[in-house]
Amino acid sequence: MNPVRETGVVMRRIGIVCGLFIGLALLGGPASAQQVPQSLQGGTETAMRSNKNTWTVGVAGGLVDGTYMRLVDEMAKVLDDGDNLRVIPMVTHGAASNLDDLLYLRGVDIAITQSDVFDYFRQERHTPNLQERVHYILRLPVGELHILARTETHKIEDLRGKRVNFGPAGSASSLTGTLVFQRLGIPVQQTLVDNSTALQKLRAGEVDALVRVIPKPVDFYNKIPPNSGLHLIPVPYTKALSDNYALSEFSSKDYPTVVPTNETVETIAVPAVLAVFNWQPGSDRHRRVKRFVERLFANFEKLQKPPFHPKWKDVNLAATVPGWKRFAVAEQELAVKSQTSDSSLERDFQTFVRQSGVALRNEADREALFQNFLSWRERQAGRRQQ
Repeated sequence: MNPVRETGVVMRRIGIVCGLFIGLALLGGPASAQQVPQSLQGGTETAMRSNKNTWTVGVAGGLVDGTYMRLVDEMAKVLDDGDNLRVIPMVTHGAASNLDDLLYLRGVDIAITQSDVFDYFRQERHTPNLQERVHYILRLPVGELHILARTETHKIEDLRGKRVNFGPAGSASSLTGTLVFQRLGIPVQQTLVDNSTALQKLRAGEVDALVRVIPKPVDFYNKIPPNSGLHLIPVPYTKALSDNYALSEFSSKDYPTVVPTNETVETIAVPAVLAVFNWQPGSDRHRRVKRFVERLFANFEKLQKPPFHPKWKDVNLAATVPGWKRFAVAEQELAVKSQTSDSSLERDFQTFVRQSGVALRNEADREALFQNFLSWRERQAGRRQQ
């Protein structure tokens, strides 16, 4: 081979090798380019068991297709801190039985439940020392009472003596729905099957309505095709419901296939609550939920931005739950946060109260006006986007 040509070939080969080394250096080397995550690299059995269990917190969410379960899943994603905090979302029977789980099921530290569930356990079941055993971290968005029926059913009174499904036993609707029908004096034939089965039965005429209590909007109703012969019926807000429930409504924007275009359907709503077992300070479980609460308040603004559920924007950290005690750690975190930030939601609501001129006689009045405020704010945002 020609010496000059041979020298050129050698130089090209050297250049290729150098280029490969430079490329690997820029990528962090071959090991980091395809490195197994640290959490999966293992260790001794004792160390692995300790790392996996030291900072875990179990949170009871609800039905797998429900809004509450999604909120718990989103908290788990935002608050996850590796071995320093791992939130384990739990699929459960629903918001009503979640309070039972919080009280009695091993591994449950926190749960989403509702204010009327708490009142039922305290006033009807007489759960011992409930107010000291269960506290709240924050109040979550309300869950609206959805009653889906065929179009020949016009009002809730039409369901008297009819077959009504209240969701699986333990779901929010199995308790809240039952209590509402009782208070309104409308006896029905109660069934307790899952919502998908109930929808099939409703279409087949085997039940006359199905009840769900869940924050709107939920895909369950938006998957119902147009002209299905099904619609949401109104629920009257009466004095018998004024202690635990607030006035709300559905619009065709919420559910275009089961609410007529440009119309609204009145209903009631119940506040949801992020509840916590009041573990003894200094105990192992208290140490875990303390870290959960601290990270929740520190990272709360992340939950209020996409891609997370838009209902997070309606959460006011300072909102109270009548008849409940706020968890001491949450009270401390709220005090710190209030000194370092100004809640635009609370500020706008206070302005709305002053401009409305409405006298707030009790917490029920405040809750009802707050729901009106949220609806007004949503309409204003819609106008700005047009």
